[in-house]
Amino acid sequence: MNFIRTAINDVVIIEPTVFGDDRGYFVETFRQDKLNEFLGFNINFIQDNESKSSYGVLRGLHYQLAPAAQTKLVRVIKGKVLDVAVDIRKDSPTFGQHVSIELSEQNKRQLLVPRGFAHGFVVLEDDTVFAYKVDNYYSPENDRGIAFDDRALAIDWIVDKDHLKLSAKDTTQVLLDKAEVFNAELLY
Repeated sequence: MNFIRTAINDVVIIEPTVFGDDRGYFVETFRQDKLNEFLGFNINFIQDNESKSSYGVLRGLHYQLAPAAQTKLVRVIKGKVLDVAVDIRKDSPTFGQHVSIELSEQNKRQLLVPRGFAHGFVVLEDDTVFAYKVDNYYSPENDRGIAFDDRALAIDWIVDKDHLKLSAKDTTQVLLDKAEVFNAELLY
């Protein structure tokens, strides 16, 4: 596995090693020990989630407040997405900045989205299957979101806005300047 720090140091791309031949391939998608060694601290994932979506579905930008904040390890099993992590730690030098990366069944890349970040993705191929691990359970009372189209974030979602498909919840999220955000020292 190859671990790559992004422009926002705490967001990490993970490139697993793929072993392939004429029969297909094998890939080790997760190693707790290697991840913890790279990070220098332990993350204990406790739940796996999966969604299937059609082209243009945009899910996000979501997060949970402490004490239910979540680290996510996200990947695509089938299809392709543009995945986005937005730093919402108010004392961070990268507050309001984001990382976006294409995740696909072909590149097998994963993205580690730490606590203190809002997360979202837009689906770039029909029948995309998206999977992720979290280190905290879903908590409806701590569930929050930020408007995907907040101009202050300047996220290029690639898909034309007329082709986006959003949940009712995601069409009514607040702008970053109105959102409840994090103090980094409260996250771990």
